[in-house]
Amino acid sequence: MIDGVRTKSLRVIPDERGRLMEIFRADDEIFERFGQVYMTTTYPGVVKAWHYHKIQTDNIAVVRGMLKVTLYDPREDSPTKGQVNEFFIGEHNPMLIQIPPGIYHGWKCVGEEEAIVINCPTEPYNRKDPDEYRLPYDTDRIPYDWGIKMG
Repeated sequence: MIDGVRTKSLRVIPDERGRLMEIFRADDEIFERFGQVYMTTTYPGVVKAWHYHKIQTDNIAVVRGMLKVTLYDPREDSPTKGQVNEFFIGEHNPMLIQIPPGIYHGWKCVGEEEAIVINCPTEPYNRKDPDEYRLPYDTDRIPYDWGIKMG
């Protein structure tokens, strides 16, 4: 696991009325601080990558559909420099992923329906000076191929 990345398995509690899933709590061991909560979606087959933050920690969970979430550690002072982590999260594997500053991250919707992502970052989004640093999804600076791995 990339240094500083943490995960939390999420438990779905169903009953005859529906289901409940706690995603993130202020008393969780991995909770740092609250910035905002937002929802974003990704259509089937679409890749949203790559970006990182210098200040913000992301806390992401998928509440509908499935994503392949991939992380890359470019940090010079990190014991896991150059490492890639890949997670399949969503309805079939409910999980929260905490992504610290400095880690490139992105995802691909691997299901047949739009994926819905909830993020609870540690900082509110700064519209005038966003804490986002981007590379194209197919950059040669990150050793990762978004194609499906058959076999």
